[in-house]
Amino acid sequence: MIRILHTADWHLGQTFFGYDRTEEHKVFLNWLAEEIRQKEIDALIIAGDVFDVSNPSAASQSMYYQFIYRVTAENPYLQIVIVAGNHDSAARLEAPLPLLQAMRTEVRGVVRKLEGGEIDYDHLTVELKNRQGEVELLCMAVPFLRQGDYPAVQTEGNPYAEGVRELYAQLLQRLWKRRTENQAILAIGHLQATGSEIAEKDYSERTVIGGLECVSPEAFSEQIAYTALGHIHKAQRVSGRENVRYAGSPIPMSFAEKHYHHGVVMVTFDGGCAVDIERLECPKLIPLVSVPNGEPVSPEAILKALKELPETEAVAPYLEVKVLLEEPEPMLRQEIEEALADKNYRLARIVSTYHTDIGNTVKENENWKRGLQEMSPLQIAQSAFEKIYQVEMPVELTGLFEEAYLAATRKEEEEEE
Repeated sequence: MIRILHTADWHLGQTFFGYDRTEEHKVFLNWLAEEIRQKEIDALIIAGDVFDVSNPSAASQSMYYQFIYRVTAENPYLQIVIVAGNHDSAARLEAPLPLLQAMRTEVRGVVRKLEGGEIDYDHLTVELKNRQGEVELLCMAVPFLRQGDYPAVQTEGNPYAEGVRELYAQLLQRLWKRRTENQAILAIGHLQATGSEIAEKDYSERTVIGGLECVSPEAFSEQIAYTALGHIHKAQRVSGRENVRYAGSPIPMSFAEKHYHHGVVMVTFDGGCAVDIERLECPKLIPLVSVPNGEPVSPEAILKALKELPETEAVAPYLEVKVLLEEPEPMLRQEIEEALADKNYRLARIVSTYHTDIGNTVKENENWKRGLQEMSPLQIAQSAFEKIYQVEMPVELTGLFEEAYLAATRKEEEEEE
């Protein structure tokens, strides 16, 4: 028997609308270390996006390495498998691999190629042992795949999705030939699976490769005992399959996630199968609050609601204010801050929505449906201005934008020459 914890999307180093989140990440990592010890976990799987940016701060990296050192020292049987996500630098994450292997930690960020250009599938394979020292899991440790990382496939469909599917198929074929009767196959991936639920307007979950990256869950064969996915922040089963899951992020990355139940997944394997799958919910240090909780309301109603907010004696929640405006109000932020002066809240953002008429809404939708690739930079700027203020961009502003764009274009041409 072997027991794993599947987690993903830590985003160490993220700031939440300017607020540092170090304490939140420390609470999560301390909780995770205790879960690993108490539940006698044999392997920890981190399915991508360890860091929030490709060039993380020294403090974020220190937190990461201290955690690995701590849990491997406290748990002499623990093994760790980490793959890079789209937020991570693949090469940077994998660079200290020789040192990490001394702590029973394997990292896969770069898809290596052999001399003939074929993918090094052996590098994407990690063996995980049970406490008797027997290999019980064959792990397909696949990082986020960029163009050129996957096999070229002749297809009339999506070359990215088909290429990713082919890579998993080729890797599975090799592992299936070498597995023994009591060994299970575990797949790891950092991608967006078709049918997965992503929060509307959640820009923390960056769309990969322009929105054409969705990979069919059929890429994960029934021969795979469990598929551990990262990238989507909402914990969920994919297409209703119990053994194909997103662990979700351990802490909320945006206000779109305020109702999510963040956590990790514990999976027990025995006899070549996943015999038990259990979700463990993480503690939430700082609550997220929206005022109002539903649709935006007038400034007067907002100020009244803020003054009626209950006092918070413990940790100050992050606060999102949603206001409906007729026109820009320069003094609104100051008025909101004054209403919160004696309240213990962290004002994260003010979302201003403007009244629209049907004609403007139809025009806005038509513009954005044309797609960015079909629009000039000026058209994109005009459409964005109309989307925010619900009026046409003034002629004076249009002229200034055109001048700036032409100047930038001339500079680029001069540098190329």
